[in-house]
Amino acid sequence: MTHGVVIIGSGFGGIGMAIRLGMAGVRDVVLLEKARDLGGTWRDNTYPGAACDVPSHLYSFSFEPKTDWTRRFPPQPEILDYLRHCARKYGVLDKIRFGTEVTEARFDEDAALWRISTTGGELEARVLVAAAGQLNRPALPEIAGRESFAGPSFHSARWDHGTDLRGRRVALIGTGASAIQIVPELAREVAELRLYQRTPPYVIDKPDRPYPAWKQAVLRNVPGAYALSRARIYTQLESRALGFFKYPKLMGLMEHRFRRDLRDAVGDPGLRDALQPGYRMGCKRILVSNDYYPALIRPNVHLMTDPIERITPSGVATSGGEHPADVLVYATGFSTTDFLAPMKIVGRDGRELNEAWRDGARAHLGITVSGFPNLFLLYGPYTNLGHNSIIYMLESQFRYVLGCVNVLRRHALDWIDVRPDVEDAFVREMRSRMRGTVWEGGCDSWYRQADGTVVNNWPGFTFAYRNATRRPDPRHFRARRAG
Repeated sequence: MTHGVVIIGSGFGGIGMAIRLGMAGVRDVVLLEKARDLGGTWRDNTYPGAACDVPSHLYSFSFEPKTDWTRRFPPQPEILDYLRHCARKYGVLDKIRFGTEVTEARFDEDAALWRISTTGGELEARVLVAAAGQLNRPALPEIAGRESFAGPSFHSARWDHGTDLRGRRVALIGTGASAIQIVPELAREVAELRLYQRTPPYVIDKPDRPYPAWKQAVLRNVPGAYALSRARIYTQLESRALGFFKYPKLMGLMEHRFRRDLRDAVGDPGLRDALQPGYRMGCKRILVSNDYYPALIRPNVHLMTDPIERITPSGVATSGGEHPADVLVYATGFSTTDFLAPMKIVGRDGRELNEAWRDGARAHLGITVSGFPNLFLLYGPYTNLGHNSIIYMLESQFRYVLGCVNVLRRHALDWIDVRPDVEDAFVREMRSRMRGTVWEGGCDSWYRQADGTVVNNWPGFTFAYRNATRRPDPRHFRARRAG
């Protein structure tokens, strides 16, 4: 069956795009979701302590304000409930085909259709929107003996809630955004927690607090109160962008404060030295927590900095010896630079997306890829942030994609395809602007692909991205008129 728009994924990107299409009168929309529930990363990450590091008033759709968030930084279950609420309220839930994984999407130029193969059968679409996101494929490290471990082992994004960790010896590999939330929770219940650190992160205070009933009432009943809170948070976060891409030396001020706070939190000089990053702040994701460092000084928690040599059936072997463990947890992040993998995407003239991206992922404005007509990416290359809310960026992309759909409908076009010179110019601009940013500040991070090129982040202000995506420029596209 042929549909107007098919969306792959039902996280914030897929749900929000479907809502905005519906608001614009585009009703023939189908969402394909490989899992049995919606929510994307907020469905998958149910580990202890899972929460957002962006304040709740900004980590929500502008068109669906939620005035009764329980905390300034929302926990995972509350975010997932919010997404479910949005899907129900705007009639998106009935458009989702759960348990349907896309294996291939191939553009039929003659018919001007995307022919989509899934685990649930075949379907066609005039427009294909990929909303799979950047944080959906767990990455497991290449460590010798990983399969030999005899006890329970799992990735943080596939948490095994059937494994009771109380009173057990747990090895946790990784010290990224998930790990700093997991560590304080596990430290309270396990007999021993060994945290294996390759590179220490910058961890700053998390200004979290519950929202009391009276404040929720003010946000709900006083005109403009919620909008003012949202604007204030946006302005505070956006001001940090100067240190990321324009004046990286400004990060030195934050580094000084970090060192002072670390000194106050960790009295042991040896442990403190092990927690001191050796790279410019912001090169890796800056993490927020109030209880990570206090957890590390508990007597049952041990920070391990010797390189891991192998996994054994009974534990983890480092250059300092073998350390026994009953349970092994990988908090090792995601495969972030492959974007649409493992799906096979084939555009005009039989060209595969993997071939188009052999030198790295690229897309004009992070949304359109030359040679792949009527394909639009959400949260694609060059659209991640280090300082503000991804939801703001997604809403900019919703408007741009909707503008492209309207162009197709209004001008009776079969397809539009971004010109290769336009895409090339955008990628050159991104790489030029990336030079001198903190993301190229001498560290390995999930922002970078294998050759060191940063392909994930937007090197600018978010309001500049919104302006750039205000509407599609017809001069940027090749098109074929219907008939």
